[in-house]
Amino acid sequence: MNEPLTVTARGPGGRRCREVVRIVRATARDAGRLTRMVRGSRAYEGHYAAMVAGYRVGPDYIESHEVHLAVGDEGRLLGFYALVLSPPELDLMFVADHAQGLGIGRLLIAHMKDRARAAGVRSVRVVSHPPAEGFYLSVGARRAGTVPAAPPAVLWDRPELLFTVE
Repeated sequence: MNEPLTVTARGPGGRRCREVVRIVRATARDAGRLTRMVRGSRAYEGHYAAMVAGYRVGPDYIESHEVHLAVGDEGRLLGFYALVLSPPELDLMFVADHAQGLGIGRLLIAHMKDRARAAGVRSVRVVSHPPAEGFYLSVGARRAGTVPAAPPAVLWDRPELLFTVE
């Protein structure tokens, strides 16, 4: 699943251009740009903003987990995911706002499943951001339950989903 994907993206000035997307392993040096992507995501505007306001993806987190980036031409960050192997969970997944709808999320999920399978994992849990549930269901997750709100950080219930990766 390391084959590059070619997408039509919006470049500087909003003009459309073709871009080759590759999935690469994150390094500790990527921590700052991953943190910026999380904190700046439009998916966490409004009442969801408090959940990511102080969130940090640290170098130690990147080194401890399967963190992979979707990068375009010249290393432009298009998205990323973090797979925790024990217990198996898709802990983070973000697609850059400007790259939404290009297939980056599907590419990241396929890669995540391949990495989980290679590690001997049979299923991967996802506690989803509520607006992202439809996406996860569309790429093969199934509903497993609901995780109750955990104030003060999380003020809403979240869908719990499972990916089967065998």
